[in-house]
Amino acid sequence: MKETKRKRILTGDRPTGPLHLGHFVGSLQSRVKLQNSCEQFIMLADTQALTDNADNPGKIRKAILQVAIDYLSIGIDPKRTTILIQSSIPELAELNLYFLNLVTLARLQRNPTIKNEMKQKGYGANVPVGFLTYPISQAADITIFKADLVPVGDDQMPILEQVNEIVRKFNRTYGKGHKILKECNGFFSKTSRLPGIDGKGKASKSLNNAIYLSDSKKEVTRKVMNMYTDPKHIRIQDPGRIKGNIVFAYLDAFDNNLEGLEKLKKLYKKGGLGDVEVKKRLIKILELLLEPIRAKRKELEKNPEKIMGILEQGTKKARKVAQETMEEVRKAMQINYF
Repeated sequence: MKETKRKRILTGDRPTGPLHLGHFVGSLQSRVKLQNSCEQFIMLADTQALTDNADNPGKIRKAILQVAIDYLSIGIDPKRTTILIQSSIPELAELNLYFLNLVTLARLQRNPTIKNEMKQKGYGANVPVGFLTYPISQAADITIFKADLVPVGDDQMPILEQVNEIVRKFNRTYGKGHKILKECNGFFSKTSRLPGIDGKGKASKSLNNAIYLSDSKKEVTRKVMNMYTDPKHIRIQDPGRIKGNIVFAYLDAFDNNLEGLEKLKKLYKKGGLGDVEVKKRLIKILELLLEPIRAKRKELEKNPEKIMGILEQGTKKARKVAQETMEEVRKAMQINYF
């Protein structure tokens, strides 16, 4: 019986700081599951992180190790998942350069993900070119590994659409009827977007409105107790709103006792349940998740050399795959001179 080829996954994070619960529900927990059935590559996208941190490379370098520890502490297994550093694979920069010729400035500026992020960061006409073109860089990342699936939040779908546009144009231009590069599909988790604890948009490192995987119990408690709820729910007996209530958004994402949670919601909406009691429930649930992660982090932090060794080996393995793809790309583009 012929063995079915495993699907290949490419995912990753910009190492600009520690990962948080938004990353966990949006992608990390899916990665832990998918590594058992798929061939998975996880990229520490330091080159992309420099597009809006070019004046602070030390921040990126420091975050590389911390994000890698986050990966390992939540169950990413380097024996089943290849973890790589983007900047250490020069073939990615080469493919990115070729892709730049296939995308217009107008198309980049129409990308809603880019438009939203530019607005969030306060960029206008002074947007760095590297930041504006990072969807092209992501296209290179995904296609050089010929990924079938990319775990993303729904806000990243415009990026994947643009990736597939680039793939189609490349194949039309250089493929002569052959599909040199592969289109990809998004893989979505149950909770693709976790709101920020302040109720302002999604949880984000840049907005500092998130609960981090590395937060202490004391810090988690402080953040949950300060969470945005229903401003009209002043007294315990007052009816409360679930919609827009950040505490319940987090309970929806992390509370596995669905029957108990539904009863809690009914009581809150009816009146007779205080915000403090609901927040205490959330703290307890988050601690069940985060305490084992903290313990694993504590052990991993004792041996940074071992972590960097894992990244080095993963990058070497990933580069071999990238080199194979680039041989095909150069041949198709007729620039394989020697």
